[in-house]
Amino acid sequence: MRLRSELMHSEQLASIDVAGQASDSVTHRCDHRQTNPELAEALALVQTDPELSQWLEEHNARQNALRAKFRQIAIPAGLKEQIISEQAAREKAATRRQKIVGVEAVTVLVATLISIGVMLWPAPQPPPIPNTLASFQGIMVDAAKSGYYMQLMTNADDVHSFLAKNQAPTNYILPAGLQKATLVGCAVEGWQGTNASLVCFRTGKPLAPGAQSDLWLFVVDRTTIKDASSVTTPQFAEVNGLITATWTQGDKLYMLTTQGDEQAIRKYL
Repeated sequence: MRLRSELMHSEQLASIDVAGQASDSVTHRCDHRQTNPELAEALALVQTDPELSQWLEEHNARQNALRAKFRQIAIPAGLKEQIISEQAAREKAATRRQKIVGVEAVTVLVATLISIGVMLWPAPQPPPIPNTLASFQGIMVDAAKSGYYMQLMTNADDVHSFLAKNQAPTNYILPAGLQKATLVGCAVEGWQGTNASLVCFRTGKPLAPGAQSDLWLFVVDRTTIKDASSVTTPQFAEVNGLITATWTQGDKLYMLTTQGDEQAIRKYL
């Protein structure tokens, strides 16, 4: 078995015949017998052992049949070009992936730098609110329409106490018509670094869902409005869907607002 294994694993014997003769192309390769004693011993035994000789003949026949079959396989047309093309495509794909990874890395770096810049760069400040009468009217009407935190109070002294505590004007004078309206509460609205008083009343009409008042009086220091008129007679104007009446008295500016027209507000003056 050891000798047979030597013969099977020696490619030099692939074309040796039973008599131990080799073709010219194989003879040179079989010179390994001179440097491999075990191989030389196996070859010598083939000459004297009929069974081993028959095995070697069958083994060589199988090897030769396999070689013949492999030689019969035709090389597909364009195989070389296909291999070259596929290799080039793989190289291009690898290059493209590297470029994509590079672009993604640059994108992440840019996004990170932008984020850092946004955090470090001071946020733009909104433009200052003009201290004009029109600005005051618009802001306060929006507050009356959109909602505010009202303290529910029906006593005038309680209203004065709350406004004084929050540093809002309290020394205001109510018009005769407004003194007859139902007092329901008050609030404080910021204006030009100071506070404006908001005194809330009801007209007696049905209120909108969620509303607690529908008649609002705003009072602010007159000096906080640069174009405040010294006219004490109410000036009427529609502002953001509400009717307003604005006048000054002493060092205060008053603005009364409600829904409706000029006639609807006049009865509270």
